[in-house]
Amino acid sequence: MSKIKVGIVGCGKISSIYFQNCSKFKIMEVVACADLDLSRAQAQAAEFGIAKAYTVAELMADPEIDLVINLTIPAAHAEVCLQALESGKHVYVEKPLAVTREEGRRILDRAASSGRLVGSAPDTFLGGGIQTCVKLIQDGWIGTPVAATAFMLGKGHEHWHPDPEFYYAPGGGPMFDMGPYYLTALVAMLGPIQRVTGSTKITFPERTITSEKKYGQSIKVETPTHVAGVLDFHNGAVGTIITSFDVFGGHNLPRIEIYGSEGTLSVPDPNTFGGPVMIRRHNATEFSPIPLTHGYAENSRGVGVLDMAYALQGGRPHRASGELAYHVLEAMHGFHDASAEGKHYVMQSTCAQPAPVPIGLMPGTMD
Repeated sequence: MSKIKVGIVGCGKISSIYFQNCSKFKIMEVVACADLDLSRAQAQAAEFGIAKAYTVAELMADPEIDLVINLTIPAAHAEVCLQALESGKHVYVEKPLAVTREEGRRILDRAASSGRLVGSAPDTFLGGGIQTCVKLIQDGWIGTPVAATAFMLGKGHEHWHPDPEFYYAPGGGPMFDMGPYYLTALVAMLGPIQRVTGSTKITFPERTITSEKKYGQSIKVETPTHVAGVLDFHNGAVGTIITSFDVFGGHNLPRIEIYGSEGTLSVPDPNTFGGPVMIRRHNATEFSPIPLTHGYAENSRGVGVLDMAYALQGGRPHRASGELAYHVLEAMHGFHDASAEGKHYVMQSTCAQPAPVPIGLMPGTMD
């Protein structure tokens, strides 16, 4: 079986874990990398033993490359994805799929017309933590799911990130930055979303950077920094989600909880791959830990690309699909639209609930 040849576009901070993990997957080989700053691509190529350091145009023109991993900033996601597809390559993109629904739709339409696959982060839902929760729900441990809560609250990236500006531009904010992790996990556990509503606000029109690199510089805030939403799932469950960069004193809220007719499931941080997973059945007096049933519990970013490679080899659907990512993108815009218009937003898209990952896989495999 021949390997899937991979090229990485975008050699910033997050690229290192992709280089590190993808080198362990025997079904694929990273053969090239590219960045707008060629020296940055050359540095990553040298560190991780990649044969070719390219400009973006050179990487797209390389006929050896089957699949592009797009790790650019959100504003460039659509452009680079479309370039990859137009070059005859499959593409996997960091979250979100695109900044706008129109861009996301163009990506999916282009993929369909060219017979290529689109995949998208987050792939954390493929890790041992969320997959254990998927199994518990599907095996009936909490009965019929009736409700869910999800909370991501903090004080904003200007306190720690060296270049935090894009988190406050369109396509940023707490919903577009962290919402994909939470919403993708909820869809993996509960299935697609039927409608949403929400309230949003920009609490502080300007932010002051306190991280070292740009200490004291100001950021104009152009996207809501506190988003409170309600979700109705097709299966009848009702969800609540809050994402915020406006919580400066910490909180005692869970990451995600799923409430069923026979118990409650405490879900681990969807920005990680592992546990802990906790459950409290209807007749129990406290929560109990559940051992993880699946692997990929360490930092396994790139496992969505691995699953995509197996899908390409085996002709099956891939789990971290473009359709799933578009459904999440639409829901995130739906919260903002509902707030602006004072009404529910009815989802126009749907997606398949991702197939559970099999138990007992060997490391570095997905089938």
